[in-house]
Amino acid sequence: MNPYTSSGSVATMTANVSGNDNLNDLGDGPRQPGDPERYPVGAVTRRLLGYVRPHRISFAASFVSAAISVILQLYTPILIGEGIDLIVAAGQVDFDALLPLVTKLAIVVVGAAAFQWLQGYCVNRLSYETVRDMRVEASDKLSRMPLSFIDSHAHGDLMSRVVNDVDQVGDGLLQGFTQLFTGVITIVGTLAFMLSINLTMTLVVVLVTPLSIFAAGAIAKLSNKSFTAQQRIQGQLGGHIEEYVGEQKLVDAFAYGPHAQQRFDALNAELYTAGERAQFMGSLSNPGTRFINNIIYAVVAVIGCAGVITGVPAALTVGGVQIFLSYANQYTKPFNEVTNVITQIQTAYASARRMFALLDAREQEPDTLDAVELAAPQGEVTFEHVDFSYVPDRKLLQDICIEAKPGMRFALVGPTGCGKTTLINLLLRFYDIDAGRIAVDGRSSRDYTRASLRRAFGMVLQDTWLFEGTVAENIAYGCPDATREQVIEAAKRAHAHKFIVQLPKGYDTVIGEDGGTFSQGQKQLLCIARVMLTDPAILLLDEATSSIDTRTELQVQAAFDELMAGRTSFVVAHRLSTIRNADCILVMRDGEIIERGTHDELLAAGGFYAELYRSQFAQ
Repeated sequence: MNPYTSSGSVATMTANVSGNDNLNDLGDGPRQPGDPERYPVGAVTRRLLGYVRPHRISFAASFVSAAISVILQLYTPILIGEGIDLIVAAGQVDFDALLPLVTKLAIVVVGAAAFQWLQGYCVNRLSYETVRDMRVEASDKLSRMPLSFIDSHAHGDLMSRVVNDVDQVGDGLLQGFTQLFTGVITIVGTLAFMLSINLTMTLVVVLVTPLSIFAAGAIAKLSNKSFTAQQRIQGQLGGHIEEYVGEQKLVDAFAYGPHAQQRFDALNAELYTAGERAQFMGSLSNPGTRFINNIIYAVVAVIGCAGVITGVPAALTVGGVQIFLSYANQYTKPFNEVTNVITQIQTAYASARRMFALLDAREQEPDTLDAVELAAPQGEVTFEHVDFSYVPDRKLLQDICIEAKPGMRFALVGPTGCGKTTLINLLLRFYDIDAGRIAVDGRSSRDYTRASLRRAFGMVLQDTWLFEGTVAENIAYGCPDATREQVIEAAKRAHAHKFIVQLPKGYDTVIGEDGGTFSQGQKQLLCIARVMLTDPAILLLDEATSSIDTRTELQVQAAFDELMAGRTSFVVAHRLSTIRNADCILVMRDGEIIERGTHDELLAAGGFYAELYRSQFAQ
């Protein structure tokens, strides 16, 4: 396992690229298809069914249980109607025939309830298994995305897609499949039972029912855009909250709380407006269809009563009218149930579109089929006329040429934004170069698998990254099989052992998110210990001691000197006193290497490096 490839730490390892919320608009080209609104209902439905397909057993069991439950429920009105016809008048009841009928009715009702419970269990299992698969796929997808994608999108919005949107899809599936199974079977079964009793009354019910369908369809179409907007704004709000909570110290330090609150209030108000509109439109469905269904029920009752009295349009008994009234209610019930959950279903479709937009974004180019493992790296690194830019029309690195022999120490210096950290990113293939060639041990870095290439490097950044877990687990992040003795030895070499043993549980002390209450220097020492434990062939130190006091820095620098012995190393530093012993200092400005040489050579040349050095030590 490599400590520099997880999606959580990668974001802290690179300079952020200006981003936006459109998955289809990225600096390195379009991610297609990325617009959630481009996914029609039919396409979304087919893809959702694709996630259901692996769980055929649960699906089949749900369908069978629903069929049996509905059939038993539809058989109930017939038994009730027959029972009514056995009651002729007061004191004239055929108890001999009625009692067995009541017993039969009780068995049918209990059986219908049992199979309805079984259907609910199977649908729940189907829904949660499907949601689990979707979330796993989304998580795997993020791990395969290029760093440019992660850098150019709000992390809170990405998390919202993986967590909140998948949950919404699960709720929609749960409700949707329940209504689908029972609805289709109820409609077909009701038609069959009604046809077996009376054709004329069946036609009356069927002809007036489409009014309910048209009403539900029209309202659903109107509310679709509102639910899509609601989910989009919810993702933006999640991104804002994630930034606010994650950078709380920065917010407080700059007294930015009121401004952040204003931004939150604006997004929250926008979400309220969109949600209110969506809920209002969705809530129209149920009362609208119920009103039409009540009209249908009344029409059936009037025509049925006419049939009992006059025999026109069909001769019916009182029990027969009761049966058709029950069936008219049963026949329209699926439409009522769908409109009851129309809000959840619409939200689920809006969430599914956002999920599919993420899943369809273009992934990081995979390793080539003939990519090889970088085994036993020697540490030779070469940049051959390398060009790179984050944004195509904005050049950053231009014609970079570096030749590092095994064991050499290179230092990268220059003003902020000149491309020092970008060189580190290119070495690790967090980004791929636009032109030229980067070679490791004489072979293009593109010829190696990314995982094996990154295992050859050890990186310590100015920005620390720690996860929630014990101190020992954090140090052993890059070497999960390391023994406790090896972890302690690495901590001692990084001069972290002293403060670790003073913790309440020592190496078993649980660290909170992003280091919890540890000082910045302590977090830096833990990250240094992590790299020392991996014992890499090439070291990448990006302001690695910037948060450590001067005395500890001297101790850690001595440890680094020991670690760098015989290893190629690239050190990014602003404090020039820390790089005097470098074999070669590369001075960068505006994406180019303008000077190179040892500390003494560059001072003697009196160029840009000499100016930087004098500016730091001028009295």
